[in-house]
Amino acid sequence: MKKRLILALALSTGIYAQAQETPVIKVSGYLETYYGYDFNKPADNNRPGFIYAHNRHNEVNLNLGFIKGSFDNGNIRANLAVMAGTYTNANLAAEPGVLKNIYEANAGLKLSKSLNLWLDAGVFASHIGFESAVSKDCWVLTRNISSENTPYYESGAKLGYATHDGKFAATLLYLNGWQRINRQNGNSKPAGGLQLTWKPTDKITVNYSNYLGTEGADSIRVNRFYHNVYGIFEFTDKFGLTLGFDYGTQQKTKGNSAHNEVFSPVAIVRYILTDKWKVAGRVEHYQDRKGVLIPAGTANGFKTTGYSLNLDYAPISNAVVRLEGKLYDSKDKIFVKNEAAVNTNAAVTASIAVSF
Repeated sequence: MKKRLILALALSTGIYAQAQETPVIKVSGYLETYYGYDFNKPADNNRPGFIYAHNRHNEVNLNLGFIKGSFDNGNIRANLAVMAGTYTNANLAAEPGVLKNIYEANAGLKLSKSLNLWLDAGVFASHIGFESAVSKDCWVLTRNISSENTPYYESGAKLGYATHDGKFAATLLYLNGWQRINRQNGNSKPAGGLQLTWKPTDKITVNYSNYLGTEGADSIRVNRFYHNVYGIFEFTDKFGLTLGFDYGTQQKTKGNSAHNEVFSPVAIVRYILTDKWKVAGRVEHYQDRKGVLIPAGTANGFKTTGYSLNLDYAPISNAVVRLEGKLYDSKDKIFVKNEAAVNTNAAVTASIAVSF
């Protein structure tokens, strides 16, 4: 009788239903193995230096694997994920000690009972770009050049707001720097950013993100201002198009009004053949004449066009087998083949990715 009374009270107040329908703690994970073959056959088995994911040649390896724990009770939330892989080695080389293995570590507090207004702090995914470190969620297996050379992760605090219908979101960020957990030694200036996302329908996403910060120690630091705009358009249930454009400027020297610039357009088309098969193609261009983000040391700097063709096979919903061919064509001879400088670099990459 007592148990029935307690059960009836729980049902009437919604406590029992909430406990059953809204799990507070969740454990998830991701693992992606890959094999890449670079036809320029680098002697050290490392792909060109502007590539940070899937960057090993002629070997089977782990690109990214992480295990994640999440907590969310509607008012407080937290995420902690630790990782390993060649992505980790390449992207977090500057971070000290065990910070190299942090994929995500943040906590958040809801600031309003009526509004979707959150304050989060810690280490979290970058607010720049439409591609992430989780390859399975991207239309093409490897990242485009602008995604590789903008932050994959950030640390600091962010204030985020979203409408209840999910059509608009805005985030204001206070950051420790450009892809940094620890602030750069000798630099006392924090960085910041803004992200605005508009989803008029579930088939269209339009996003603008920016970043403003400084690079270098205080005595020589220069300002960096970066913009990223993209749109994702799923015209039908089978056909989609992503268009992106990045533009960044950086002071030539401290106190100088002159700037160097970086820009990169990219376009990706995807076609869903069946529930299990998808194809995608990407065309991109990246220009960084003065080596702001990608030093080349040539007359025209880094001025490269890339072409990618991708095939996906998803035997189950949480796993995908992928194959991609990619060609880079540069104005100057920035690549190396048989110990000689060449204009092109071609590669084939295959991967198996599973999320759970």
